[in-house]
Amino acid sequence: MITKGQRVTVMGLGRFGGGLGVSQWLLDQGAKVVLTDLATEEELSDQIELIKHHKNISLVLGEHRNEDFTNTDLVIANPAVSQPWNNPFLQVAWESDVKVSTEIELVTQQLSPTQVIGVTGTSGKSTTVSMIHAGLEASGVRSHIGGNIGGSLLQSIADIDENDIVVLELSSAMLWWLEKAGGWSPHIAVLTNVEENHVDWHGTFEEYSRCKELLFACQSESDIALTQDSDATFSGLRVVGKHNERNAAIAFLAAIAMNAEPELVRRGIQNFRGLPHRLQEVGEGYYNDSKSTTPQATVLAIDAFADASKVHVIVGGYDKKIDLSLLAKQADRVGGMYAIGETAQKIESLANDNVHICKTLECAVSTAQQFIKQDDILLLSPGCASWDQFENFEKRGELFCELTSCSSSHQ
Repeated sequence: MITKGQRVTVMGLGRFGGGLGVSQWLLDQGAKVVLTDLATEEELSDQIELIKHHKNISLVLGEHRNEDFTNTDLVIANPAVSQPWNNPFLQVAWESDVKVSTEIELVTQQLSPTQVIGVTGTSGKSTTVSMIHAGLEASGVRSHIGGNIGGSLLQSIADIDENDIVVLELSSAMLWWLEKAGGWSPHIAVLTNVEENHVDWHGTFEEYSRCKELLFACQSESDIALTQDSDATFSGLRVVGKHNERNAAIAFLAAIAMNAEPELVRRGIQNFRGLPHRLQEVGEGYYNDSKSTTPQATVLAIDAFADASKVHVIVGGYDKKIDLSLLAKQADRVGGMYAIGETAQKIESLANDNVHICKTLECAVSTAQQFIKQDDILLLSPGCASWDQFENFEKRGELFCELTSCSSSHQ
């Protein structure tokens, strides 16, 4: 419970709106907020402008200071901070007996677990969450989405009725923090899949996998746990790919587990048109799958098309210290592979052939357009995070859309 005048340090604005959302909510509760971020005010200008004039906020930008983590009542950490157990500023807070929490913990404290569907997994989380939401809404069940998708729910908590359903996309980092806070699980827990990812955050794949499974750890016998069936099918979808059939199947089960009308749920999922940056068709033969940040996600994207040899794929980006051999192996079956970012050289060294090192997305699109033929596909599905060259995967996808906007069909 946040009380008026409570001193709270918010560590990091974050890429998904959580830091800004929690700061605004804390100010609304009457807290005195210190917002600290390693980025400068200029770099954060658009977000900072929304709150910097509030009388109860202090900004410490371009640095973190120990005193902001010791002379405070509460620290709200951004889940994006890798290996928080090794972070010197969080360590000094714990050593000073200052409670460290997260935005997602504050959200779960405001909700009954019985009204929550939680979704985690290496890939397919956002699409599955959105499909569940579409199915519930089509069946007349009022629902809300949050977590890693849609920004913070804190400011709209007052508008969520006890009979509403909340669908949360939960990252492995969020689940780590929820365990540290004492553990939490939703009534309906959905795991899409687990592939190697975020070793940079967790240290090992085993720890990453363990954190994914924390979604089920505090469930009771009356709760429901769902894992994705690799052989599941779902007909009539507007979105492409076998992986989306699997996403749809588990979304359907999650929605009807909340007593939604099955036929209406099915119709809502079938009418779902997909999310930006997730196998989004942006022109004839051009697909933006910038949300693909793991090799397995790239494999799924290529598999969505009938003939992999007609797919030219742009891969690479930030190095999350995961095995990229599966990503490089795709060069053997696609029409061409174009590698960008920090991992370009690594991907090229792991592949047998057919990889063009382009470094930048602009170069990759330009190079690929020299090779693609009529009826070929140009697919941005990086298999890596975007942070080496872009603020987030959305910015990467938006640039791809700009670069291909004048090329709606192949000559």
